[in-house]
Amino acid sequence: MESTVIPLGTAGAIPTRERHLSAVAMERKGRLLLFDCGEGTQYRLLHADLNRARVDAVFITHLHGDHLYGLPGLAATIGQLQRDRAMTVVGPTGLQRFMAAAAGVSEREMPYGLDVVEVEPASIDGAVSVYETEEFVVTARPLKHRVPTVGYRLQEKPRRGRFYPAKARSLGVTDPHDFGRLHGGDSVTLPDGTTVHPSEVVGPMRPGISFAYCTDTRPCDCGRALADGADLLIHDATFAHDLVDQARETGHSTAREAASVARDAGVNRLLLTHLSARYEDASDLVEEGRAVFPSTDAAVELRRYVLDPREKWADAAARDSANS
Repeated sequence: MESTVIPLGTAGAIPTRERHLSAVAMERKGRLLLFDCGEGTQYRLLHADLNRARVDAVFITHLHGDHLYGLPGLAATIGQLQRDRAMTVVGPTGLQRFMAAAAGVSEREMPYGLDVVEVEPASIDGAVSVYETEEFVVTARPLKHRVPTVGYRLQEKPRRGRFYPAKARSLGVTDPHDFGRLHGGDSVTLPDGTTVHPSEVVGPMRPGISFAYCTDTRPCDCGRALADGADLLIHDATFAHDLVDQARETGHSTAREAASVARDAGVNRLLLTHLSARYEDASDLVEEGRAVFPSTDAAVELRRYVLDPREKWADAAARDSANS
């Protein structure tokens, strides 16, 4: 089942006519996850034809307004949409106080239940799990900004390997129910006493997709760890490298530095975000990034970037085909 990443806002601290404040949506099986929620995010969800009531969790990187001022409005609107399950909101320490101060959207006031989970970046040692389902886990690590900031990685859990019915038949398995048992991990004993094990007819576990979100930040080891081998990395690229001193002073990255993180982490694709309003056209930033990491683009708002596990499994399937 494919997942789709949709940038909703790619601006730096100041929005422009073409760029909106920070937010990224991930759509998966009809459910939504949000990474940051700048002012106006709920309108961007509408423009992307995404159902606001389907937001399961929101992951806030830090408590600067351009990354979370849209959260109270979104939470209030969802409260009017007859939602009947809780929504999780994750972010650095202070997020709960922020939500409590917003009129009508504290945890106790939301009709659908609002679960605010705080993390303290300074206390994180390695990756910490902040949200988990049967199919994926979201982890957080501290980033390097002017205020406590975390980045996130969504990692889909491995799925069962391919089942090879021809191989099973060659070993004497003919009952479709036994096919299901073998694919589910159980051995099957045949009438002649022969036992067929899953390892004989099922390929290795297939890796799930991964997505990393790192903004606002300087290049750092934790950012590279979040991005390690990711299918898609969205990374802060506020400035071109001729303004690297300003990037250092403000706790941001240049396009060249973002590309270096992507290269070092071995990601599949990099999208640049949090672009300064000084750059009406992102082409120079993209060119700068591609000089270091060729699979670099500027994130395009409302464009759907598909992360399809079938592509990730293709090579593994080809390697296993000899077993079929």
